[in-house]
Amino acid sequence: MQIILVPRNRQAPRTLDTSDRRLRLRVSAWAALACVLLTGLGAAVALAVVRPQATAVHEIQSMQRTLQAQQQQLHELRANAHRDINALAVKLGDLQAQAVRLDALGERLTKAGKLNPAEFDFDQPPAVGGPEDAGESSYALPQTLVGNIDALSTKFERQQAQLKALEDLLLDRKLASSLRPAGMPVSGYISSYFGYRTDPFNGHREFHSGLDIATPIGTRVHAVAEGIVTYAGERSGYGKVVEIDHGNGYMTRFAHNSKLLVHVGERVRVGQVISLSGDTGRSTGPHLHFEVWYKGRVTNPLAFVRSHRKGS
Repeated sequence: MQIILVPRNRQAPRTLDTSDRRLRLRVSAWAALACVLLTGLGAAVALAVVRPQATAVHEIQSMQRTLQAQQQQLHELRANAHRDINALAVKLGDLQAQAVRLDALGERLTKAGKLNPAEFDFDQPPAVGGPEDAGESSYALPQTLVGNIDALSTKFERQQAQLKALEDLLLDRKLASSLRPAGMPVSGYISSYFGYRTDPFNGHREFHSGLDIATPIGTRVHAVAEGIVTYAGERSGYGKVVEIDHGNGYMTRFAHNSKLLVHVGERVRVGQVISLSGDTGRSTGPHLHFEVWYKGRVTNPLAFVRSHRKGS
């Protein structure tokens, strides 16, 4: 079969013989090339359309995974916060219980120290005052966990101030008590009292400035109050003597000792052994001569030896 092609520009017509093998091959090649081009063009168009959608889907899925991870972290954070709050609440309860025990302790100490309950009322905050700070505005904390913790902190500060004042007062009382003579300086019995008596050497009526306590030689003599040794040596009539100044107007004297165990300037404690009893000086037998002086005047030691120190 032959195909005649007539051009428009008045050129001579061309005849195509379909039985020509070369022509058929050429047409087949052009047809195959056209198919390949059309297929590639379609794939390119499809890829251009599908690729942005796939990228967007991938990004959305990535964001969803990130959001899920953040939600899990938030859940864990909330759980940890609840656990922390519960732990704080338990700790707050323990601290509140301790505050109650401190209040009870303060009340017992007040009663034990025989203090005025109105002076140390642990149920009420101590009286305080001062000018208002214009730089800060006052506000009321809500009744939350933080507010309870702040309130408890304030209560502890109040208790600390009250207990410190109570401690100072009790220590002052204890110190004052330790500086005041009290108790027997040596074991034995009173063989001669304070005041006028018949002198055992000359038989005359004379003033006896202390107590004579009969006791064997070598018996330990104790300080009856805290103080500083102002004299340790021999005195006429007293023999070996120790004198202790207690710093509050009181001075005690221990005479007729056989041995002195302290020295001048030494600080002695209540109950400390300061000497051994003896028979030195103007004495008719083993005993301790004990004197108490107050503000430069000798006083009757009987009331002191019969008194008992608080807490002893």
